[in-house]
This record gives sequence, C-alpha cells and structure tokens, in this order.
Amino acid sequence: MSDDLHDLVSTQLRRARQRYTPGRRAIIASLATLRRPVTVTELTDGGAASSISSLYRNLSVLEQCGSVRRVVSSDDLTRYELSEALSEHHHHVVCSHCGTVADITLPPTVEDALAKASVLAQNLHGFRVDGHHIELVGACAACTN
Repeated sequence: MSDDLHDLVSTQLRRARQRYTPGRRAIIASLATLRRPVTVTELTDGGAASSISSLYRNLSVLEQCGSVRRVVSSDDLTRYELSEALSEHHHHVVCSHCGTVADITLPPTVEDALAKASVLAQNLHGFRVDGHHIELVGACAACTN
C-alpha cells in the first residue's frame, strides 16, 4: 500500500476538519489490503479497531469525508470499501443466497453505454448524474455447486 493513499485520505480528512488517527489509518490499510467490500466483523477480525463503537464512528467519518463507501448487499449486511476517489471505478456482483459481494470492472463499451444512458437521464428528467454503480445479483460459485 502506498503512502499516496494515506496522503489522499489525510487531505480529505483535513478538508472535513478531522484528524487522520491511528484507528482511521488502520481501517484504510485494511480496506486497501482486502481490496473488496468487507463487513465490520471482517474489519475487526483483521485488527482494524479495538472496539466496535470506535470502528463505526471512524467509518462514519471516513464515509462523510469521501474516503470510504458503504455497500449494502442482498443479505442486509453493510459492507465498506475504499471510495472510487481512492481506488478504480468498478461495480459489484452480489450473491442473493449468501450475500457475498465482489468487485467487477466492466468493459469500456459497457461504461460508454452507461455514460450515454446518464446523459439521456439528465436530458429526460433534468437530473444531474454524478456517477453510477451497478450491482449484478445472482448466485456465486459456492452457492451454485
């Protein structure tokens, strides 16, 4: 994991008048290492926090400053990942049986079509589109075997 990531998070937190505490640094390091949406339990198992309440407070601050994004899957568990400001643009596949969430990157042709659909939505509804996230729902390999 690069120091650049920590510098970006530190800058985002400063803009929000927050400090980059060791607890927040541990959360960012865990999310960068795991490279997928993870639950609070997975973060605590990985040593990202000493208490659940601290972890939730820090995740809330990191989400508000734009460093972390919340992902809710079909199993109603909230997962967290680095925001796209800190990682690559991607989407998710979600298992409707076990709730597993995995990152996927769509081909440029699909992303181009989504960009055109965004413009269409803006024109039809007068709604400014800032971005998009797609979740493809189905069954993971473990649940189909």
